Amino acid sequence: MINLSCKRGLATVAVSLTALMMASGPALAQTPPPSAVVDLTAWPSANSPDAMTDAATLAFVEDLLARMTVEEKVGQVIQADIGSITPADLATYPLGSILAGGNSAPGADERAPAQAWVELAQAFRAAAAQRPGAKVPLMFGIDAVHGHNNVVGATLFPHNIGLGATRNPELIERIGVATALEVAATGADWTFGPTVAVPRDDRWGRTYEGYGEDPEIVAAYAGRMTLGLQGALGQGHLAPGHIAGSAKHYLADGGTLNGKDQGDAVISERELIDVHAAGYPPAIDAGVLTIMASFSSWNGVKHTANPDLLTDVLRGPLGFDGFVVGDWNAHGQIEGCTNESCAAAFNAGLDMFMAPDSWKPLYENTLAQVKSGEITMARLDEAVRRILTVKVKTGVFEADRPVEGRVEVLGSPEHRALAREAVRQSLVLLKNNGSVLPIRPGARVLVAGSADDIGQAAGGWTINWQGTGNTRADFPNGQSVWEGLKEAVEASGGTAELNAAGTFETKPDVAIVVFGEEPYAEFQGDLSDLDFRPREPLALLRRLKAEGIPTVAVFLSGRPLYVNPEINASDAFVAAWLPGSEGGGIADVLVAGTDGAARHDFRGRLSFSWPRSPDQAPQNRGGPDYDPQFAYGFGLTYAAAAETPALAEVEEGSEASSMRFFADGRFVTPWSLVVRDEGGEARIADGARGVSPRSVVTVAPVDGQGQESARLLTFTGPGQAIVTGPAIDLSGPDYAGVALTFRYRIDAGHASALSLGLGNGVVRLGGGQGWQQASVPLRCFASGQGGLTGVDRAWILSATAAATVAVEDIRLDTAAADTCPASVD
Repeated sequence: MINLSCKRGLATVAVSLTALMMASGPALAQTPPPSAVVDLTAWPSANSPDAMTDAATLAFVEDLLARMTVEEKVGQVIQADIGSITPADLATYPLGSILAGGNSAPGADERAPAQAWVELAQAFRAAAAQRPGAKVPLMFGIDAVHGHNNVVGATLFPHNIGLGATRNPELIERIGVATALEVAATGADWTFGPTVAVPRDDRWGRTYEGYGEDPEIVAAYAGRMTLGLQGALGQGHLAPGHIAGSAKHYLADGGTLNGKDQGDAVISERELIDVHAAGYPPAIDAGVLTIMASFSSWNGVKHTANPDLLTDVLRGPLGFDGFVVGDWNAHGQIEGCTNESCAAAFNAGLDMFMAPDSWKPLYENTLAQVKSGEITMARLDEAVRRILTVKVKTGVFEADRPVEGRVEVLGSPEHRALAREAVRQSLVLLKNNGSVLPIRPGARVLVAGSADDIGQAAGGWTINWQGTGNTRADFPNGQSVWEGLKEAVEASGGTAELNAAGTFETKPDVAIVVFGEEPYAEFQGDLSDLDFRPREPLALLRRLKAEGIPTVAVFLSGRPLYVNPEINASDAFVAAWLPGSEGGGIADVLVAGTDGAARHDFRGRLSFSWPRSPDQAPQNRGGPDYDPQFAYGFGLTYAAAAETPALAEVEEGSEASSMRFFADGRFVTPWSLVVRDEGGEARIADGARGVSPRSVVTVAPVDGQGQESARLLTFTGPGQAIVTGPAIDLSGPDYAGVALTFRYRIDAGHASALSLGLGNGVVRLGGGQGWQQASVPLRCFASGQGGLTGVDRAWILSATAAATVAVEDIRLDTAAADTCPASVD
């Protein structure tokens, strides 16, 4: 790899020998990708502001670096999750950073009050200050991706997909300012955002984290959100109430094949630059202090260990002076690496490992690699110098933190008003036949569906990682869609009634049905097609229509989905995306004032093209065979009324995919395989080959009923193989008489060491010779905590000792027997 001594004005073709060697390996032999050679002359030019590396900062950093031991330097490049480290650990391990992952919270209490977050941050900082040697404060990072979404009571803004529909960069910057203030008030000083992905396949479970399918929106927003979060960089540190940002996920995380999370973007360098790199130059020019490397790959080379992109491009034409942090144990996915050891990623240009639960052995191994020379002292100093520089600019060396502890700013009236404004601007009107909207003054309004569920409206990354299990009580400062509608309808002289099932005694003048996707986050939200599968909302819409009631559909979703039948069954249809905690913003647009005039017109325009059928090829503006149902930029208004004709409906898709977890040698999206041992867990990105963090559990394809139709799970000790996906409710009458079934063969070990789980229920797995068929009624797992509701681990094979097991065809099916195996104590 070419070593760049100057970042400005470089016009050189850089060829990474490492990348070329990896690209020629067996993993890519069947489908050769485009060239992995990086042409630096093709990349746009950007520069971190000179204020990031002013003379006073550089002098301070060099003086501190000279006084640090190698142990202290290695500590700076390791980040641990608060769920796996305590303040007391810092007396032994001089780590440089902590984070609160999506499922981590003070005292493991996801609903801990804001003050508990303040006290947690203070406890860790105090422990770091008491360490002997160089005094380097911690940097505390968190995923505040649509407001300070981890903390109960915070303002929740619409997810990025909704903000993209507003086409309003100035609004984006104001949201960044508000988010930063709420984060700083709870003691954190760094958010893993803005997300500048450009999602090109809406089946991707992170589509809603992108502003739009077209790079023009991302390019317009990335710098403004950075300025909102951080403020403009000056000679000192960030102003009080501002926090460090992190542009992510570098690079092309939204361009993977088939929309697979953590997958491979098999695209040309030209497309990589023109589409997926669009958000980075404006973020860097605005002074973004950190960049997060992606789990995913470009033409078979994982970004976390790609020196072409992490060093040659990022430190060359893109002129980035901050530091690069990895994603959640992403370094463990590099060939030859584990979660606990990965010199390759560090040497490629990763400056800080995100090692949530693997930090301790990773620290020891990285220290040993520095002492052995596998990682040079020059490379270590380079990374630490960047980290210290960012810490100075962030302000973590300052004793005075005037915003910290001001928890009253969370969910403040000003921030809620801003979020409500964002909701208003994000709504996209797809249909308004007969001018049903706005709802006239004095109307009798029936509100049905999930209108009172703020958790569904907020989506993933809300209180917890997947956003599941939240109730109305978790949003004390919020207003549900129902509450906003009731307030607006009554203010206009009408009456509003909430009935989730859509039943009524007195026929309403109009009905509003709120429905959509249940919350999900990365990879658990991946889909095999874009069909909106729940049929209950469609049945409700059709019933209301048959009763002659004008009906408005408010659709909550993290992506465009095939809903032609639902649109046809509605008089008006509003794409409300994932609006967050301020449902009143929907009422502001849907309900007229007392004079009968609209209080606010629709202004949202689609930032993602809407599909014409469930299995239509990805539709992106300017792409080949572009033929969406509603094009990028579409959006009706009251001022320019138009009738939407009946849309073509395809035959309803089968629900079978939701009942099959592993079939024909593949894990059925959105289900995927995770392997776990004492070192943590590792997701097997393709579900075919992989290993757990401490190499206790390995996975490989093996022949079953067909070629490589099964998976061979080898346990060298205690471990688990888990099929995980979105939370599903298996407790209803539809699942009576249903069983978890699969074929298996025990090749080594004894059945007594094996158990089978679903959710939190566990039973014994029987023994026998050769292939066997397991069929365990779902009710056998119901005694576990939570019963059969909210099941997101649909199949768990646990071993307490060495064993080798082949498995295939994991699904739900009619129970073959009514008896339960023995339970596990």
